[in-house]
Amino acid sequence: MDFSVKKLASGAGLFLTRAVQHVGARIEEFLFEKLDWKVPSRITNAELLGQYMQDAAKEFDLGMPYGNTLEKVGECEKRLGEAEKEFLQTSAISFLTPLRNFLEGDWRTISKERRLLENLRLDLDACKTRVKKAKVAEAKAACEGETAPDFQETRPRNYVLSASASAAEHELRIAQTEFDRQAEVTRLLLEGISSTHVNHLRCLHEFVEAQAAYYKQCHLQMQELQKELGRLPNAFALNSTNAIATPSMVTEGSSSPVETDTLKIEEVQAPATGTRKARVLYDYDAADSSELSLLADELITVYTVPGMDSDWLIGEKGNHKGKVPVTYLELLS
Repeated sequence: MDFSVKKLASGAGLFLTRAVQHVGARIEEFLFEKLDWKVPSRITNAELLGQYMQDAAKEFDLGMPYGNTLEKVGECEKRLGEAEKEFLQTSAISFLTPLRNFLEGDWRTISKERRLLENLRLDLDACKTRVKKAKVAEAKAACEGETAPDFQETRPRNYVLSASASAAEHELRIAQTEFDRQAEVTRLLLEGISSTHVNHLRCLHEFVEAQAAYYKQCHLQMQELQKELGRLPNAFALNSTNAIATPSMVTEGSSSPVETDTLKIEEVQAPATGTRKARVLYDYDAADSSELSLLADELITVYTVPGMDSDWLIGEKGNHKGKVPVTYLELLS
């Protein structure tokens, strides 16, 4: 094997440690500069869902609650998709690409050289065994020749055994040289592993940070969507009010059940059991007189009544009561 392989191995080690030689350099910037790699822009599932929602909303009257809400949810889904795309691109740059390049490039070369070193070690062990056997045979023949009646006749045989031992020793020297050379090549390749591990550990931390930021952004987007939907006209407020009203609440002489829609929420009495405390997560402005406005972090008493929409509860604070959305509350035990 030509000794120039050492230069190649040294170059590979330099490639592995290049990123840490420049304090301000990022490993992905170095790789992308060499590879000129660009992340393809692909539409995400959330973006596609948001687009479908907005297209469907156009088929409805955007002035109606359902069409308007569908449009708002579609906008949020598209923002979530854009955040996902940004997270995927950041992950590819900061973690996935450096790891893939290392596994498919340098680590594959290192593994190949290590297997070659192992094979040369087996060859070296075999040569050592042959030399040992040749020397044992030579020593045995020498002892037998000294005790033989005709010592002169044993000399050619001893010469052959001596030549065999010399040949075995020559093969051993060659095997030892090849093994030492390959060991040096492998050592040079492995020199950069420690620094490479440090780099990839940093990349892994950056990946976790990017993922945490992505989920935080999604959470904020959904909170904002909930607040925005809370400010829209409530399409099912009328149904909830009707569900709360019972036949016994209809005043005598009423000619139509529609008159029960004007009943105030204060007329609903709290049940003897089933009430619990709740903490308000964020502000909520009542859409009409049947609802209760909320302020973040305040504590209120909540309960439900038969036939009420599961997305709403009756809330009480002080002398005021009204319907409140469940998603704005943290129910306490």
